[in-house]
Amino acid sequence: MSEDSGPSPSAVQASREIRAVISRLRRRILNASQAEDITLGQASVLARLSGEGGVTASELASAEGVRHQSMTATVTSLAAMGLVERSPDPADGRRLLITLTAEGHRRVEEGRQARTEWLAGRLQDRCTEQERQAVIAAMAVLQRLTRD
Repeated sequence: MSEDSGPSPSAVQASREIRAVISRLRRRILNASQAEDITLGQASVLARLSGEGGVTASELASAEGVRHQSMTATVTSLAAMGLVERSPDPADGRRLLITLTAEGHRRVEEGRQARTEWLAGRLQDRCTEQERQAVIAAMAVLQRLTRD
């Protein structure tokens, strides 16, 4: 394909369909693990913290695409539930680092398990073995798209 001809009609259609399906699937997966006492935003912060050693509210706000004040409120509510803790940064005592508590780690893992079970159950109940193998093959193609 030449560079000035633009994407083919099939590439445009595939792009639209992938984005639509991923968006719906993401919402369904998140809802499958949503605890009633936390919001999706709070769950997102917990998940982000599970892979971090300790981050500031400003760093979390930037990563989540929200204002610092909003993130401070989210962190305060998570701390009140005992899911995160704030401690002084050993490198800069003026900064507070936010980390998951043991209960926060447990909740993140519980959510991951619920999401895995929901999706595996849907794949088992609604797809044939051949369709599941097609999904696996399609994921290999999508993985290739995400590599630089």
